Formats: sequence, C-alpha cells, structure tokens
Amino acid sequence: MVLKGKVVSELVIRSPAVKFFSVFAKQLHNLQDIVDKVHDGKLHEGDWHDIGSVMSWGLTTEGKVHTFKESIEAIDEQTKISKDYKMYKFHLQLIDEEEGGAVTIWTIQYKKLNEDVAPPYHYLDIITATTKETDAHLRKA
Repeated sequence: MVLKGKVVSELVIRSPAVKFFSVFAKQLHNLQDIVDKVHDGKLHEGDWHDIGSVMSWGLTTEGKVHTFKESIEAIDEQTKISKDYKMYKFHLQLIDEEEGGAVTIWTIQYKKLNEDVAPPYHYLDIITATTKETDAHLRKA
C-alpha cells in the first residue's frame, strides 16, 4: 500500500528566475490577481511571506472549486487537504537559462489518507496555469 509519493512538473518560462521567484517569495498576496484559477486568498496568521504564516486559498481544477490551508516552512509550502490527503508540500526550484528565461521545477510531495485516492495529478494543471500566467504577467510589467 503506497500512501505517499511525489509528482513533478518542469516548465520553461521567458521571464528571469529572480522575478518569477519574487512573486512567490514577496508578492504571494497578489497571486489571486495574476492567476485565473486561484482565488479567495486569505491570511489567517502571520505575514504573507513569513515562516509559520497560515493562509487559505480557493482554486478551480477540473471544473471544481477546492479550498485548502497552507503554511510556509522556509521555501517549501505545506498544504493540508482533509478530504483526500494528509499533507502536501510544494517545492519550487528555478534555474536560469543562458539564453534568458528560466526553467521552473515544481514538485508536489504528498501523503494520501487511503490507497483509493489517486496521486494529485489534477493539481498539475493549476501549476501549469500559475506558471504560464505569472510568466505572462511579469513579461507585461
């Protein structure tokens, strides 16, 4: 019985890694204004970008609205979803490309509540949309 695992998404962006990272490290509160599938961001504890802060989000995937809470532990984000998963950890790595732009590597580590729950592949569309829309937003700025 495998209850934990990880899924990875790797995408190329045209904006510099430092600007893209800044959105998630210093402008997270603006994410709902940048990405269509992300909405209802609320801060519950701490500051938007401090370790230990707690926030909740609403997001749309596969035509359904999901809500989750997250807390920031260092650079990793931990998301707890009680219906199917005990834990999520989102990791973002950025690698500058020599010819400009960067490669984003998103990793989702997860623990399922039971073996009948599928891996969280459906969240890869959120990651893809978030990456593409954030990149487009940064290139307009």
